[in-house]
Amino acid sequence: MVALRSPLKIDSDRLDARIQRLAKIGRQPSGSICRLAFTPEIVRARYLVQQWMVEAGMTTRVDAAGNLIGRYGGTIPDAPALATGSHIDTVPSGGKFDGVLGVLAGIEAAQILHQHQQRLMHPLEVIVFTDEESTMIGSQAIAGTAHLREPERYRAKSGESIQDCLELIGGDWDALAGAQRSRDDMAAFVELHVEQGAVLEHYQKEIGVVQGVVGMQRKAVTLTGEANHAGTTPMDLRQDALVSAAEIVLAVKQLAHQFPSQPVATVGHLEVAPNAVNIVPGRVELSVDLRDLSKACLDEMVQQLEAKIYAIAATNQTPAEIKPILCVEPTLASPNIQNTIIDICRRSSLSYCELPSRAGHDALEMGRITDMGMIFVPSQHGISHSEAEYTSPQQCANGANVLLQTFLALDQLYRS
Repeated sequence: MVALRSPLKIDSDRLDARIQRLAKIGRQPSGSICRLAFTPEIVRARYLVQQWMVEAGMTTRVDAAGNLIGRYGGTIPDAPALATGSHIDTVPSGGKFDGVLGVLAGIEAAQILHQHQQRLMHPLEVIVFTDEESTMIGSQAIAGTAHLREPERYRAKSGESIQDCLELIGGDWDALAGAQRSRDDMAAFVELHVEQGAVLEHYQKEIGVVQGVVGMQRKAVTLTGEANHAGTTPMDLRQDALVSAAEIVLAVKQLAHQFPSQPVATVGHLEVAPNAVNIVPGRVELSVDLRDLSKACLDEMVQQLEAKIYAIAATNQTPAEIKPILCVEPTLASPNIQNTIIDICRRSSLSYCELPSRAGHDALEMGRITDMGMIFVPSQHGISHSEAEYTSPQQCANGANVLLQTFLALDQLYRS
C-alpha cells in the first residue's frame, strides 16, 4: 500500500446503516436505547463493532481497562498513532447518536483508506472507551488518572465490582496501569460527537470547532434553620432555610453572568424538610454545578460563591455547610487541531462556529496526555440522552468527512 495522495470521502449510506443497526441492540419499547456498561447488551454491541473494525482492515485488541481498540497500520514503523473514538454505552434511556457517531465515523475513515489501498504515515486508531456514561474508567485508565487503589469508585450501576465487570469484557483491574498511554505512542486524539446542545442549530452552523472540554466544580450545600409553625411564627423570628436557599439560587445565576468567559452555573437538586405546607422549612440540601473552560475562572467562582452562601446564611440565621462533590479540571483543545478543523470547514464550504463542550467526554481525559480536538455536529432541538435525540444522515456525514480530512492533514502536521 502507498501513502495517501488523493482526497477521499466517507460512505454516508454505510455510516447511517451502521448507526441504525447498532441502535437495535438495547432498544426499548419506548424507542430509547439502554446499553449500560458491563451488560449483555454492551457485549453484543462491542462484538458487532469489532467485526466492523476487522472489515475495515484493522487489527483489534482489548486493553486492561476493557477499551476496544482498532488499529489501521501506517507506513512509518513505530510512528505514534493518530487516534479517535468515543463510547457505545448509553444512559438508561439514551439515543442512537451519543458516542456511537464518533466510533463508527472513525471506523468509516479507516475503511475508506482500506478500500482505496492507502495508508497514512501514522497508524490510525479507533477506541471504544469503557463506561463513559458512568465511571469513565476507560479514558481515565489510558490517561493515567484512574484511581488504582480505590476500585470502589468504579462500582457499576448493577452493584457489581469493577473487577468482575472488567473481566466480563476482557479487561483486568489488576493490570489497569498497563493501559496508560502517552504522547510517545499517541500523537493526537480527535473525537467527533453530536453537540448535545442547541448552539449549532440556533446559529445555523454545520460544524462545531470545540475549544475544549469544560472543568466542573460541584458543591453540596446544607442549610439548617428551625422548623416551626407557619401560622404562629412571626416573619422576623423565623430561621427559614428555604428562604436562604432561594437567595442562593438567585446568587448562583447572577454569579455566572459576571464572567466574560460565559461559564454556566446550576442549582439542579433541592430537598426541603419537613416539606409540609404549614411548616417553616428547617433544613434544605441543594447542589451547585459550575462549569467553565478556565480553571482560574472556576476557582474564582467557587471563592465568590462560598462567600455569598455564608453571608446569606448568617443574615437569615441558617448556618451553612458546604462540601465538595466533584472537581474536574478543564482540558483545552490543541490550537493546531482547532485551526486544522477550521481550515477544512472553509475548504469544504461548511459553516462553523467555535464553542466549548460543556458536557464531559472521553476527550477530556485524552487531552491530558496528548494533543486533543473535538468536532461537533448539530443535535436537533438540542436534545440528547433521549429517544428524541436526532442528527440527520447528512449532518453525520459532514462530521465524518471533516474527521477524515482532519486526520489526512494531521498526518502531515505530525510527520516530524
